[in-house]
Amino acid sequence: MAGGGLAPTPDGEVKHYNGHVTVFVIVTCVIAASGGLIFGYDIGVSGGVTSMDEFLQKFFPSVLRDEKNAAGTNQWCQFDSALLTAFTSSLYIAGLISTYFASTVTRTFGRKTSMLFGGAAFLVGSAINGISMNVAMLIIGRLLLGVGVGFANQAVPLYLSEMAPAQLRGALNMGFQMATTIGILVASLVNYGTAKLKGGYGWRISVALAAVPALVMTVGAIVLPDTPNSLVERGLRAEAKATLQKIRGTEDVDVELHDMIEASEASKQVRHPWQSILRREHRPHLIMAIAIPAFQQLTGINVIMFYAPVLFKTIGFGNSASLMSAVISGLVNVLATTVSIGTVDKFGRRILFFEGGVQMLVSQVAVGAILGTFFGSAGTGKLSPAMANLVLALICIYVAAFAWSWGPLGWLVPSEIFPMDIRSAGQAIVVGVNFFFTFIIAQLFLMALCHLKAGLFYLFAAFVLVMTLFVIFLVPETKGVPIEEMALVWKKHWFWKKYMPEDHVRIGGGSEVGDFLYSSSSSKQHFPVP
Repeated sequence: MAGGGLAPTPDGEVKHYNGHVTVFVIVTCVIAASGGLIFGYDIGVSGGVTSMDEFLQKFFPSVLRDEKNAAGTNQWCQFDSALLTAFTSSLYIAGLISTYFASTVTRTFGRKTSMLFGGAAFLVGSAINGISMNVAMLIIGRLLLGVGVGFANQAVPLYLSEMAPAQLRGALNMGFQMATTIGILVASLVNYGTAKLKGGYGWRISVALAAVPALVMTVGAIVLPDTPNSLVERGLRAEAKATLQKIRGTEDVDVELHDMIEASEASKQVRHPWQSILRREHRPHLIMAIAIPAFQQLTGINVIMFYAPVLFKTIGFGNSASLMSAVISGLVNVLATTVSIGTVDKFGRRILFFEGGVQMLVSQVAVGAILGTFFGSAGTGKLSPAMANLVLALICIYVAAFAWSWGPLGWLVPSEIFPMDIRSAGQAIVVGVNFFFTFIIAQLFLMALCHLKAGLFYLFAAFVLVMTLFVIFLVPETKGVPIEEMALVWKKHWFWKKYMPEDHVRIGGGSEVGDFLYSSSSSKQHFPVP
């Protein structure tokens, strides 16, 4: 299994994995987490460049004309353009398709290979975007960026969960989300600086600089070891043992390696993971793989992250002020993510989900009420500077709540719940669903803002209410549970236990292999499960 810590034995006793948290494993996870930089940088940069006049003049002149003529007209609709949203959302449809190819690569060739391929694709895409002369080149570059993000988002969360010791899995896995938030902040800062450059080429610098995080990830993937789980899965047991000894800081890793091999042997009995994940005993995993990433996007966070400068211009900020407001919300995003990293392994996942949901709900309703009151349905109203700043503050409160709840946990929880036999397929579903809903929201937001107006924020608030109730009743606590022993979480849950086999729980997901099953009648629960 991935991670040190405690694991239940067949007779219900607790066995200890040797080793400790090493500098090597922390450095390795930090380098791998840099894969989040490419995702974050793209999210942050796209909204900024689409608010720059030079970019709009070259590729979307009709949008610029509508913006210039918006004074005294409907503020809600000034950026409603199908072509503009296609530029933003094309990346995510490419990511959606590529993640299923990434699933096969990740399983067959390892997590490291997927990260390397993703970094290279993103590097090429950023170069094409930087030299784009027409919309076709622009979208081709975006599609390659999507391939890169699809591979990175498939491999990096799995890599982190499998390398990290159980007692630090939450914090180290959240390194991916931290890198994502840093990427968003850096992109916002870059946009703020390049928007001031003369000559109309500032946007080119913004999009081309995506090559920097892509290069970091590509080089990092070359020097990183693959995970022991992946090495065992591919039959490289000697290499797996050597890597495990290095990341645990001890020669005595036989017990953990033995459990890892058992899990791998069990998973090999399942030759078709895409069919296996549809089995009854995997129903909880499948529901979480769909619901959690869908809910993560239905919080409405990408309304802020994609279109922050556009949104701030809509509510009355000037071009420079709107870009600076995006920087402020990006900084809040980074700082709040550190809160989650410091608390997730101490207080658990569920309490962060719940608190973040309540905070997002309140702030979204407040933003909707203010914009609805002052803009009106006709969109001809205007916010005073004080009210505009209040909206910015409420958006920052909302961003902070997301950053310590659904942001990192939306990647962490799915990455740690799958048994090995369906892990690559499960993660592919997570990434695919995430991209699908990201694409839908990116494609429809500007049109929805035009038609629903302030009601759009109420709609997202309703989704937040539903997802918070989902967490309360259906999401179990996974804090401190070794990743290959997660079957115990479902076995003890009030609802999901009915989907588990009656007379046993599984080690490593091998439901069809009797040698890897043990009776649960005498097992004691050693992990916090609600």
